[in-house]
Amino acid sequence: MPEYKTPGVYVEEFDSGSVPMEGVSTSTAGFIGCAQRGPTVGVPQLVTSFNDFRRLYGGYLSENQYGDFRYLAYAVEHFFLNGGGRCFVMRVVPADAVAATNATEENLETLPLQIEAKNQGAWGNQIRVIISSNNKAKTKIVEVLEDEEPKYRLKSADGFFAGDVIVYADAEGNKQYNRIVFAKDDVITLAEPLEGDVVDTDMIPKKTIQTCEFSLEAYYGDQAEKFENLSFNIESPYYVVNVLGKSNLIQVTDLFRTRVASEEVLTPFQIISGRLDDGSTFDITLAKGADGNPRAMVASDFNGIDNGPGKRTGVAAFVDNDEVAVMAVPGVTDPNVQLNLVAHCENQKSRFAILDLPKETTRVDKVAEHRNYFDSSYAALYGPWLQVFDPLEKRSNYIPPSGSVVGIISRSDNTRGVHKAPANEVVRNCTGLYCQYNNMEQASLNPIGVNLIRSFTGQGIRVWGARTLSSNGLWKYINVRRLFIFVEQSVLRGTNWVVFEPNDEPLWARVQRTLDVFLTGVWRSGALQGASPAEGFYINIGRTTMTQDDIDNGRLICEVGIAPVKPAEFVIFRFTQKTSDN
Repeated sequence: MPEYKTPGVYVEEFDSGSVPMEGVSTSTAGFIGCAQRGPTVGVPQLVTSFNDFRRLYGGYLSENQYGDFRYLAYAVEHFFLNGGGRCFVMRVVPADAVAATNATEENLETLPLQIEAKNQGAWGNQIRVIISSNNKAKTKIVEVLEDEEPKYRLKSADGFFAGDVIVYADAEGNKQYNRIVFAKDDVITLAEPLEGDVVDTDMIPKKTIQTCEFSLEAYYGDQAEKFENLSFNIESPYYVVNVLGKSNLIQVTDLFRTRVASEEVLTPFQIISGRLDDGSTFDITLAKGADGNPRAMVASDFNGIDNGPGKRTGVAAFVDNDEVAVMAVPGVTDPNVQLNLVAHCENQKSRFAILDLPKETTRVDKVAEHRNYFDSSYAALYGPWLQVFDPLEKRSNYIPPSGSVVGIISRSDNTRGVHKAPANEVVRNCTGLYCQYNNMEQASLNPIGVNLIRSFTGQGIRVWGARTLSSNGLWKYINVRRLFIFVEQSVLRGTNWVVFEPNDEPLWARVQRTLDVFLTGVWRSGALQGASPAEGFYINIGRTTMTQDDIDNGRLICEVGIAPVKPAEFVIFRFTQKTSDN
């Protein structure tokens, strides 16, 4: 309670009603697969358009080199074509993929600055780096201070840091190179005294002192990056390793710091190029980048490794992502990868897996055999593959359906809501199917949870199934599981304010009101059954859900029940012959 010591009128604010709760996004996708370039370790990267994907990850991959691991770019493209808005992407590479570099066995012992492509792949061999000299600070000396050490007062010491290499130029253009050992206010201390009369009192200085740095330009295709005022001085905010950490094309290693220090003072440009600062540039090309052998990739390459925060790969990298709601590994139909993806979704309980049938698996018995690997309400299986135009091959080709299906799910969520089954939806930019299934074949596959994509006369190509891979009848529909994910995650994120609040009746009443307002909104959207909110959900919180032991141990327990709407999967019209008697 606030303290009142002066008589007067005071105004206070306090919270007593429900806390607004916002529903989480259900349409953000996550994709894992091979790409031309892009990060392979750390967090998945956000992509908001296919052009964005091309900028970060490159274009289409060739079938000859990548085989069935080439479909990430196609899946992301058709995700956006089918209504997707945003997705996160994680690139995987073969174990023998190598990043391009300027280091060789011959120059490694003398190389001061090792430059590598930002990530593995032959793409890095096309990177060109240009080094040139520049300076971040230039001024004049206004006073030589009487001291045992060579100290000089500058007109302005802004940009001069301990450890910087400097060059002093007199009126005739003669140059002296030195190193700053200490800098404070406008006074610097040099490693060695400067020769001659170095003070300049003219309004327009003829004698100057300036720092020695270098600039680096990196080029790849139509991408260009430029970094100025780079230094080998680790104490400087312009230290080359720190600044180049922002680059999207290259990463650097400062090998100069590991060498035995030379008595001679060298400028950064001299250290890198071995040439004097004569105004010229020094070109560096990267080589030995390799894509590796994608056809030798195994399940562990896609499943990834969990080396802790910021160091995860593959599917494991999505542990660090809280936004993804639907996931796919396009075209990778190895059961070991698909089962791992399903397990990831089950463990996270916040996302749903879309799986592809193998391309050649078309017979009903073989489809059922593949389907029998799974039993989960957090996954759905789709087939057959889709015929689309391949911009790389300049002809029609077949791609896995997962990218298009994830886009359709996103489209359905945004236009109708997560409670609407993502089926009876047109597959956009699709000209055909790898095989055509008839009603009798679907009658065998639909009950076991295989969602077929079919072509109908006058209606185009449509997703014609909405079932999960669960053997539990309560969770057989995709929209039911995803509705529960939506409600659970919305409640999880929208009730953080409850933690550490006093666990008493006023708090229980506020939680009750908060959930009631949110679930009433869900019911009004058509996601829950019943003619009234009371028929669509219930909320229990209080002494009926908590014992005194629960309260003493800091546990607040709230029980929520919802009645989701089910899709009209079988629409039945009953006809009879009307006679004059009826």
